[in-house]
Amino acid sequence: MSEQFARIVAGLEAPVRQGRTGRIRRGIEKEGLRVDPLGRISQLPHPRQLGSKLTHPYITTDYSEALLEFVTPVYSRPSDALDFLADLHRFSYRQLGDELIWPASMPAWLDGNASVPIADFGNSNTGRMKQVYRRGLDVRYGRIMQSIAGIHYNFSLPDAMWRELAALEGKSGIALCEYRSQGYFRLIRNFRRTSWLLMYLFGASPAFDRSFLDGRKVEGFEALGRRTLVSEHASTLRMSDLGYHNKVQDQLKVCFDSLDEYVDTLRHAVSTPWPDYQRTGVEVDGQWQQLNANILQIENEYYSDIRPKRVARHNQTPTQALEADGVEYIEVRCLDINPLLPLGIDETQIRFLDAFLIRCLLADDAPIGAVECARLDANRARVVTQGRDPGLMLEFEDGALSLAEAGGRLFDELRAAAGLLDLAERNTPHGDAVEALAPRIGDPALTPAGEIFAALSREGEDFIDWTLERAREQAAEFLGTPMDRAREALLDQLVETSLIQQRDIEADDELSFGEYLAGYFARAEAVAKRA
Repeated sequence: MSEQFARIVAGLEAPVRQGRTGRIRRGIEKEGLRVDPLGRISQLPHPRQLGSKLTHPYITTDYSEALLEFVTPVYSRPSDALDFLADLHRFSYRQLGDELIWPASMPAWLDGNASVPIADFGNSNTGRMKQVYRRGLDVRYGRIMQSIAGIHYNFSLPDAMWRELAALEGKSGIALCEYRSQGYFRLIRNFRRTSWLLMYLFGASPAFDRSFLDGRKVEGFEALGRRTLVSEHASTLRMSDLGYHNKVQDQLKVCFDSLDEYVDTLRHAVSTPWPDYQRTGVEVDGQWQQLNANILQIENEYYSDIRPKRVARHNQTPTQALEADGVEYIEVRCLDINPLLPLGIDETQIRFLDAFLIRCLLADDAPIGAVECARLDANRARVVTQGRDPGLMLEFEDGALSLAEAGGRLFDELRAAAGLLDLAERNTPHGDAVEALAPRIGDPALTPAGEIFAALSREGEDFIDWTLERAREQAAEFLGTPMDRAREALLDQLVETSLIQQRDIEADDELSFGEYLAGYFARAEAVAKRA
């Protein structure tokens, strides 16, 4: 533990204990494919009984019409976010008939690229833009990659905490908006340095069904059962080259040294043509193939383990929102769905994530140069595909360390961060979470990927069959437990309200789609004025 880290933790102890720093705010976004009783991706439309996926605040879809996305409000208590997420599952299951929600990151049985239906958001220009964007993802990466699901964890600190930190660092003279953005980017840089630990501890995708390959040839996997391919030491194939990866985006090399650098890089990417995408075309024979032929169609196309975020106002793009008002929260995007948990995530994981992110915020920091950036990418790649190999070595500035040794060093600082957070709690939930997960460092069999690999190997069961059984168990649990009555009434009301809102948006459109899109990208090029 560095002296600087220990000093900052010690300096925050009194403000935290006295309640002067406020509470962490958390939100969860969880995806899940709808599948039929045989484990095949659903070809049915998004159920009308769930409301409009364009306007519903809590139940929508991601890439595919079959890929549900549940979004919780922001809460200070992890249990509140999890309770809301559970009720979203309960409510949805009451509308899904015999369909199930696939409880794993790697997808259910697929029948080629066309078996992943692109989400249809209706006839408004806003809805068409969402659908054309997804068509662009299809022509660039294919739909099958977009059928992979995950959990996003949204995390923010109250202004009171930022003020205490600024005072402790002697930076109270800096505008709070600017200091907060600097702090979140420090957190992001240290996250980049250590996110391999999260992918090892929580990775839950060591296996997949052969249909995912759609005829592609890959090496390094073992056959299991009739249809399953497994990787003996993988932690999260979802985060490997097999999953979310794009070589065009690799050349962007965003290492998050500042808000300005991040915004400039994304603005360059969404305005710079790429030859392969130009050859595909944008509007071909009256059909929109993609929003544009640039490196990124829009900012959201950029794949990363973590993102700085701000809720955009009307007519703002994500980068303009960040540029104008700074970072509001961060979004952790490297988390697999754990099929061994009913919600794919639990409070122990959330409390650990909080300690991990606070440690990233308070740890020693420096800009990430090209050499370190390459080393971080290499460590990440090793862990996602070989994380459970007891002999795995990772590279650091001062030399190579085993994953277990490097993880052990991190846990010392995680314990300090957890202890700091627990000063505001009645008990020690963060410290308990860190200690509950510490044994995984020395025993890869205790990780979700290790447990899943062992279960599949022991039972000789195919990935689809094993996961389908988990889905049935979870469906029975959600259907067999009551919802919060006020929340049930709210969700019932939002079904009709969201459908009315979509109709109103469609009725208000006056521009053609081409005119709408031209206006959007003209506005997107404008540099936002800072608050």
